[in-house]
Amino acid sequence: MGLQRPPEPFHRVYSAPEPPSPPRGPRLLKLLAVLAAFAVAGAGVFLVVPGRSQSGGGGSDAAAVAQMPAGASHSPVRPREFVRSLPSPCQAVSRATVDRTVPKARPRQSGNSTLTTCTYSAEGSPSRWLRVEAHLYAPDDTATPVEDAANLYDERWEQAHDAPPVRTISLRRHEGLGDEAYRWFKADEAGPAVIGQVTARTRNAVLTVSYSEHAPGAAERRALERACLDRATAVAREAVAALNHF
Repeated sequence: MGLQRPPEPFHRVYSAPEPPSPPRGPRLLKLLAVLAAFAVAGAGVFLVVPGRSQSGGGGSDAAAVAQMPAGASHSPVRPREFVRSLPSPCQAVSRATVDRTVPKARPRQSGNSTLTTCTYSAEGSPSRWLRVEAHLYAPDDTATPVEDAANLYDERWEQAHDAPPVRTISLRRHEGLGDEAYRWFKADEAGPAVIGQVTARTRNAVLTVSYSEHAPGAAERRALERACLDRATAVAREAVAALNHF
């Protein structure tokens, strides 16, 4: 066996040591700062740009921002719930209306805070007169003012039905005046006269307007029915409108 060749010398390749990796803390903080900025921007868009409510319905935008107009009230505007007071007994109807209904009438009045009556009598004609009566159930006096007024209205409606047939000529409900109303045309044998009466309820107040004219015979009574009821209705309409301001 011959001599073995000595192994060739192994040359080790030298490589410089790798530099240490930069610390991760600052980069992570920068990333978190960017994400936070995006989150704030997104929240701002959500507050300013209208979007659907969380309920998913098609209603108004729950997150929309609307600027309140200058001088506007923060409370919702609601229609007047109650009649708070009554006008003076002879102030519910204008003098011009009274003069058209009973020319040269002399007023006579009485009343308090819950019941007022004004009667206009014609000179030289005792059978011709106009009476306006208002009854108020004040919310300060009762817990159920509208219900109490409705009960009074129902009582008067029943009383009209219970009147003798010879006295009642017509009795019908009437639309478009207050919350509810009826018109009653009746005879007054003592007069002799006919009376067109309108009773109306508007919320917690009950109003009764009566207009009388001389009518000695049955034929005259029938002829005066429409005119008497129309005069009483016109006065009642003006008086109901006056109650809306009290």
